[in-house]
Amino acid sequence: MALLELNGVTKRFGGLTAVNNVTFSVEEGEIFGLIGPNGAGKSTLLNCLAGSLRPNGGTVRFNGQDTTGMSADKMCRLGVGRTFQIPRPFPRMTVLENVVVSASFGDPHAERGMAADRALKILQYVDFPRPVSTIAGHLNAVQLKRLDLARALASNPKLLFLDEFASGLTPSELTPIAALLRKIRDDGVTIVMVEHVMRLILDLCANLAVLQYGELIAQGDASTVAQDEKVREAYLGAHFIL
Repeated sequence: MALLELNGVTKRFGGLTAVNNVTFSVEEGEIFGLIGPNGAGKSTLLNCLAGSLRPNGGTVRFNGQDTTGMSADKMCRLGVGRTFQIPRPFPRMTVLENVVVSASFGDPHAERGMAADRALKILQYVDFPRPVSTIAGHLNAVQLKRLDLARALASNPKLLFLDEFASGLTPSELTPIAALLRKIRDDGVTIVMVEHVMRLILDLCANLAVLQYGELIAQGDASTVAQDEKVREAYLGAHFIL
């Protein structure tokens, strides 16, 4: 049984159909890539899956349960974590305090000391480069992404959505990120990543789904999908990095 199953997921904003009848599944224990040009509907679809948006049609099943239209807080408690294109920390709180909030939310029965211990371990796990006492508002863009990842992992997810996590990273920074994402996968967290950096996608993902204008135009084995003529055409003029 797939960990995540989409069947005909559709999202409309007034007269605009942002996601149209998308169907695919993600197996437990894989790193799955969701790609497409800017404006293809990738983040909107992710929001429908993670609970930030309610789809207008179709169904979503996570871990065997129908989660269609379930709120983001309930999805988190079920075991879904996520990062954002633009990280959203509590800017006046420290790095540690930010992660403690997530650890506490992921396990509401945990005492504060237990949540703090988990937060420290997670920050070490993601190799956070600054002191945990650093105010989040003082972090640069790359550091904010590491914090966002730590916050997502602190809630103890079974499934992790990454929304353009590699955006803004230099080529030399991609190698340690790839190693970290493999470690997360190997430690039992299934990953779905929305990404434009194809070097990272092809390095990590066994399977891909490709969106264009909100519709699924290809899916399957990553190396095969990447060579598909429709996929290459869809990326013409887009930020496509090999």
